[in-house]
Amino acid sequence: MKAFLKNYRQAPRKVRLVAGLIKGKKVDEAIPMLDFLVKRAGFPIKKLLLSAVSNAFQLGVKKENLYIKELRVDKGIIMKRMMPAAMGTGHRINKRTSHVTLVLAEKTEKVKKGKLVNKVVSTVVKETKSKKVSTKKVENKK
Repeated sequence: MKAFLKNYRQAPRKVRLVAGLIKGKKVDEAIPMLDFLVKRAGFPIKKLLLSAVSNAFQLGVKKENLYIKELRVDKGIIMKRMMPAAMGTGHRINKRTSHVTLVLAEKTEKVKKGKLVNKVVSTVVKETKSKKVSTKKVENKK
């Protein structure tokens, strides 16, 4: 479940500040964080996250099981502009853009069947042994 935001008109180093906050979080935790974030990149990344959730929903994955596996911010094209300076010269201004890639994954609980079965079997065996012992003691007292 992927979503892309290309040529977002903000410098990558500013967008990475927002990306670092929500990377690895569950989707249900990340959306409210982006709602109350003061940074300008918060709103576009929230829209990107909701787009990725919608893509996952199309594949039949529940929102509750999703977490942000990867959130990568790469540099996009650089628009070059000139600022007039003294004596007819000009200074170059670089207007940087970002490419944002968001990858969601489904988090499932992994249960090792062998160990779980062994624990259940061992507790059942202990309980049956203790019950047998207690019944023998009761019979001996009579």
